[in-house]
Amino acid sequence: MAKRKVRRVKRKVKVFLVISILLIVVGIFLQITSFSKEDKKDSKKVVKKEKPKDYEIKMLMVGDALIHSGVYIDAKGSDGSYNFKPMLEQIKPISTKYDLSYYNQETVLGGTELGLSSYPRFNSPYEVGDAFIDAGFNVVSLATNHTMDKNEEGVLNSVAYWKKQKNIVTSGQWSSEEERNKVRTYEKNGIKYAFFSYTTWTNGLETPVGKEYLNNVYSEEKAKEDIEKVRDKVDVVIVAMHWGTEYSLGVSEEQTKIANYLSDLGVDLIVGAHPHVVEPVEYINDNKTFVIYSLGNFISDQEGTERLTGLMMEVTIKKHVDKKKKTTVKIDNPKAELIYTKSNMGSKKDFKVYPYPELNNTLLPNYMSFYAQYKTVVSERYPDITWGLTEE
Repeated sequence: MAKRKVRRVKRKVKVFLVISILLIVVGIFLQITSFSKEDKKDSKKVVKKEKPKDYEIKMLMVGDALIHSGVYIDAKGSDGSYNFKPMLEQIKPISTKYDLSYYNQETVLGGTELGLSSYPRFNSPYEVGDAFIDAGFNVVSLATNHTMDKNEEGVLNSVAYWKKQKNIVTSGQWSSEEERNKVRTYEKNGIKYAFFSYTTWTNGLETPVGKEYLNNVYSEEKAKEDIEKVRDKVDVVIVAMHWGTEYSLGVSEEQTKIANYLSDLGVDLIVGAHPHVVEPVEYINDNKTFVIYSLGNFISDQEGTERLTGLMMEVTIKKHVDKKKKTTVKIDNPKAELIYTKSNMGSKKDFKVYPYPELNNTLLPNYMSFYAQYKTVVSERYPDITWGLTEE
C-alpha cells in the first residue's frame, strides 16, 4: 500500500515537471515570436522613407515712412491727437494679406513730448507706428540717417515704444549694448529667419562714444559678426540696408560692394532704403541673394513725382526639405507694384497712399506715363519681374 502511494506521488511529480517544461518552452517560443515581431516593426521603421516637406512665407516690402510736418499736421485731430490710419486705407487691404509685411521707419518715433519736427532733424509721433501696425506691418527697419535727430532721448523713446508692441520684429535701434548683441531668431510657417538693419549714413550725427548701440551703423566687421552668429541657426537671413545716393535712380558702387559682401556672408534678401526714389532689383551671386536696391518713399511730403512714387515688392520665401532631410531655401517669384503719395498740394491736406493701378488722371495727370517710366527703372536688371501683386 505504501509502495503504491510512493509510485503515485512520483507520477504526479513527473507530470508536474513535464507540464512545467512545456509551459517554459511555450513561454520562450512566445517571447521569441514577440521579439521577432518587434524587430520587424523596428526594421520597417528604419526603412520607412521620409516624405519631402515644403514651407513658405509670403512677404511684402514697402519703403520709407518719411514724416514731414505736412504729413503730421494733416493727421492731427481737433482734440490734439494724431491719426495716420486713413492715409494707409488704400494699402491696408493689401498689406494685411501677407505673413510678413516690412517697412522702413525713416524718422525716429520720439513722441510729442520731445516736440514734433520736420526736415532737417525729424521727430514723429508714436501714432505713425500705430497706423502701420494697424495696416498689418510687422517687420520694421529702424537704423537710418535720421535716427539721432532727437539725440539719445529720441532713440530711447522709440525703442520703448516698439518694445510695447506685440509680435513686431524690429532692428537697428537699442537701449543697451547687451540688447544690441542679443541673438534674435524668429519663426513663421515653419521657416526660421533673422533680421538685421544697418545704416551707412548718419548725417554727421554720431552716437555718443560707448553708446553705438543707439544706431546700428554698418561696417563689414559688425555685419560679419552678427550674421555668423545666426547663419547656422536659421533658414533665411534678411538685411535692411540704408545706403546709396539720395534721388539717384541708379545703383552706386558702394551698394554693389556691400550687396556682394553680404551675399558672401549668407544673406538671402537685402532690402534697400535712403535714396527716396525707386531703384532696380536683381538676383546676385548665382541667384543666391535677391536685392532691392531702393524701395523709395512710401509716404512723404517731398516734391516731384519720382519722390512721391515708391515700390511695393512681394517675394515668396520657399523652404524644401527632401527625403534625406536636406534643406534648400529660395527667395522666389518676385512681384512688384508702384505706389504714389497723393495730397492736395495747395493746402497740404488729405495725404493718402495709392497703388498706381488705383490712380486716374485726376489724381495724377499722365499717371500711366510715370507708371511705365518707373517700371522700367525697377526692372532694368531683372526684366522677368512680375508686375501686380498676388490677389487672394
